[in-house]
Amino acid sequence: MASAGKPNLDDSRRSMGSPKLKARVENAKDTLCRNVTIYGRCRYEDKGCAFNHDPHRLNSADSANKKRFNVDSPSFTPSLLSSNGSSTTKKPTTISPKAVSAAPFQPKTVASRSNTSTPARQDVLAADWTVADVQEFVPQGFDASHVAPLQGNGNGGLASAGPFDPFVAPSTPLGTPGAVSQVQPNPYSHDPTGTLGGAFFANQGGFQQPVQYHLYAPIGPHSQNTLGYQKNVHDLFLPNDFREELQKKAAATLQTLPNTQLPAQVDYFHSLVPLDLTHQKNATTFGFPSWVYKAQSSKDGNFYALRRLEGFRLTNEKAIRSVQAWKRVCNGSVVTVHDAFTSRSFQDSSLIFVTDYHPLSKTLAEQHLGGNNRFQGRHNPHIPEQVLWSYITQIANGLKAIHSNGLAARIIDASKILLTGKNRVRLNACAILDVVQFDTQRTITDLQRQDLVNFGQLIVTLGANSPTVMHNPTKSMEHFTRAYSPQLKNSVFWLLGALQKDQERNIDVFITGISSQLMSTFDSALHLDDQLTSDLSRELENGRIVRLMTKLNFVNERPEYEHDRQWSENGERYFLKIFRDYVFHQVDAQGDPVTDLGHVLACLNKLDAGTDEKITLVSRDEQSCFIVSYKELKKALESSFQALSKPTRRMH
Repeated sequence: MASAGKPNLDDSRRSMGSPKLKARVENAKDTLCRNVTIYGRCRYEDKGCAFNHDPHRLNSADSANKKRFNVDSPSFTPSLLSSNGSSTTKKPTTISPKAVSAAPFQPKTVASRSNTSTPARQDVLAADWTVADVQEFVPQGFDASHVAPLQGNGNGGLASAGPFDPFVAPSTPLGTPGAVSQVQPNPYSHDPTGTLGGAFFANQGGFQQPVQYHLYAPIGPHSQNTLGYQKNVHDLFLPNDFREELQKKAAATLQTLPNTQLPAQVDYFHSLVPLDLTHQKNATTFGFPSWVYKAQSSKDGNFYALRRLEGFRLTNEKAIRSVQAWKRVCNGSVVTVHDAFTSRSFQDSSLIFVTDYHPLSKTLAEQHLGGNNRFQGRHNPHIPEQVLWSYITQIANGLKAIHSNGLAARIIDASKILLTGKNRVRLNACAILDVVQFDTQRTITDLQRQDLVNFGQLIVTLGANSPTVMHNPTKSMEHFTRAYSPQLKNSVFWLLGALQKDQERNIDVFITGISSQLMSTFDSALHLDDQLTSDLSRELENGRIVRLMTKLNFVNERPEYEHDRQWSENGERYFLKIFRDYVFHQVDAQGDPVTDLGHVLACLNKLDAGTDEKITLVSRDEQSCFIVSYKELKKALESSFQALSKPTRRMH
């Protein structure tokens, strides 16, 4: 009975709903359902979902609620109380209507925050965070006096950097003499005016060499058919054809003849190699059979060309001394004469002339007249007029240097003019007749006029592509007139009439007459100089990369240093070891070695520059991983190399 009259607690709890739950359900009508926000619709909308599913009705309800006071809004409870426990004046629980028109919050500078007063509530947080404890960022090595006028806060000097950094040089204050002239613009700044970059980067104390060797700029001329990203490995080095030409010349210079009947020593020369292409004796030019050899000097180790006149007997000692005057002739169009002496090393009396050796050079006769060519029946190509003008200007340049020294070439023949490069000619064997025909009584003026005549005959011979064309001068000049311009024809006629006494004829007058062609040849020489400079700039940094790799190999895996067998495996040297694996020992996803020259050059250049870029280095056992910058790696390399370079202390 008692149990029947006692009310059931569970039923009473079910009948009485929680007031918080009731208020929460009522407030849910004004809350947009998350399913609508995320998915666009709510599949529980018709199954009892209490949240609002109409965004437009919600916006209108919000605007209406802003106009009236909501009694169901939760009361405001301050999170911080006064420190003394005293009661404070109760603030209204709602936000003031004036807050709608308040200006948006914008953080102010440190100076404005430090000068304005703060609310009383912020005094409570002063123990945790204060503006005075935070310092503005100042680059290392930068004078604090530079920052004050820029920030405008009037603060004194900021605290200097802590430990000494060997890669940061001390700065120069602005008050010292000459400080303003040392202001350098920031090369990486995007400020078009340069005012902001010049202020912040003035007299910066970063690690700098006298010249920024890690900054590169391509030197012209440039190819117009490629874009900036279209580069390959060959663009970083000399052109292949130029490199091949230099290597062939080097191989020809070092060529030896092991089984030879030539003498092992000729005065102070050894390792003789014959340069003649024929074994037939020819005495038409000098009056004696001549032979040319390549030999190495025992005095300086350089290679020279020896021209031997077979069977020559010296009758006058003054004749051999005439070579001394030719040693003073230094011109790019004349092969330099170094010495002349007689020798019996060839089992006879021979006269030896020592000149510069130009490997793989040809004579004009071999190049254009088919001399010593196995294809004798093949027609030689016609020489372009611009090439012929190039030959004329170079030979005229050589003759001017010879005549200015009171000498005469006496031999201007296609078989004795060397072609040492592309359209590059040099007069050769000029001093020989001064010794051989020393007793010939002819004035130097007549000999110089004869040089001009020989010069004109050479041009006609080259233009006709025939060595026997001067046997019929009339026919040869008709052919020359049809093939070339009137200016070239008149120049040749002037040279051929040099022996006439009607007017003054010398090399200076001739050079004045062809001045327009001299400018053209000079312009071509300037273009060639630009091209060679551009090619040389590609090889500019090879030595720097080699020095950097040499330092790395001095440190990496060193067996022992100062009785420490683990020196190369400890500390910063361990970074260098795994950096070597990062550069040279990478593999792809299939485990195949990666042989990417671009990756190697990029890593070594960044290491030499000491950039702030960070890389991830993983040990070989994959148990250690380090994130380091190239700047830290460079410091480690320099300190390790300096440790190896320091003098060792020996116990006495």
